[in-house]
Amino acid sequence: MKHNRRISAVAVLALAALVTGTGAGFAATTTPSATSVATHAFDTAPATASAPTRPFHGTLPAPTGRYAAGEDVIHLTDASRPDPWVPSSGPRQLTVTMVYPAVPGTGTPAPYMTLAEAAGHIQRAKIPASSGITPQNLSSVTTHAFDGARPQRGKHPLVVLSPGFGDPRMVLTSLATDLASHGYVVALVGHTHEDSGETLANGETPPCAICDDPNRDMDTVTASRALDVSFVIDQLTHGNTAWPLAHLIDKHEIGMAGHSIGGATAATTMIADPRVRAGVNMDGKFYPVPMPGQINRPFLMLGAPDSQRTDTTWGQAWAALGGYKKWLAVTGANHPSFTDVDLLEEEAGFPTPPLDPERGIVITREYVTAFFDRTLKGIHSQLLDGPSPNNPEVLFQH
Repeated sequence: MKHNRRISAVAVLALAALVTGTGAGFAATTTPSATSVATHAFDTAPATASAPTRPFHGTLPAPTGRYAAGEDVIHLTDASRPDPWVPSSGPRQLTVTMVYPAVPGTGTPAPYMTLAEAAGHIQRAKIPASSGITPQNLSSVTTHAFDGARPQRGKHPLVVLSPGFGDPRMVLTSLATDLASHGYVVALVGHTHEDSGETLANGETPPCAICDDPNRDMDTVTASRALDVSFVIDQLTHGNTAWPLAHLIDKHEIGMAGHSIGGATAATTMIADPRVRAGVNMDGKFYPVPMPGQINRPFLMLGAPDSQRTDTTWGQAWAALGGYKKWLAVTGANHPSFTDVDLLEEEAGFPTPPLDPERGIVITREYVTAFFDRTLKGIHSQLLDGPSPNNPEVLFQH
């Protein structure tokens, strides 16, 4: 995972901008509140750069479960709701990546993102052609997911994933593929007009409409995302017109996890939608903080220690949560440690936090899966009982 370290400095900066946005961006600080605001530090990258010795080739870790990960990309339109950020574009349109337990050896390798989505990142970050980062090699990051793979039989819990503000849905691909390999159907939601581009059904890839708005209200963002998520759940649990494999979903066992503002959205969605039985916030400030009695279902808070020291909303949320709950801090982690971002940056030769990027992904996968195993499948895992010698980085705060 530590190859290709001779890439140029500008190309390294480019990669960070391309794969992150702001929720997990290189320039972001470790506090959830700060990372919810766009910084766009990469817009200042120099106009020229020497070409890297060789092109960037990114590889995400393989899933650890017994199943392969199948993938479908679906496009949904909520005819009852205009787009909240660009009303002139018509009804709210969403692109969702469905990742599901699949039969090994079936399907074809899935791209990390579309060429248009990759080009949108490059354009927004003003990355010069000399950087060596191209839409082709960015979109071709190895994901270990397979388009059109034959599904495993049976019904599986549904987990909805929501990325950080400014981040495309793809930055949670490592988590999505691993959950699928352990017997979950995953809906990875792209929140249109909230990042550098999600390719819609008509082939358009609209840019972020609100990233540069200094007056945006993050409570409004989470409320809008909660509507997105509830609509996606509606579409996936009422017949199979939205997704031909919807019969794989156990509609009585639904969870949600998110990173940064996506983690806040997990809480907001649980307040609004009782179908979501368990939630995970990965290093996100709560917008707004839940009130006592609003969430009496299981909730996991997983984040970086520095974030938790500086963000008062975590303590307030912890006091308000009424169900089974865990609060974990990961020593050495930074804000992107719970996504694909740090690993891809390391593969490009970029400096990384004290926590090894691959360890960040391993820890995120293990604890999120153990949490959903317990809350959606009724499978007890000692991992959540207390400190583990195999994971000394994970501190149980409560």
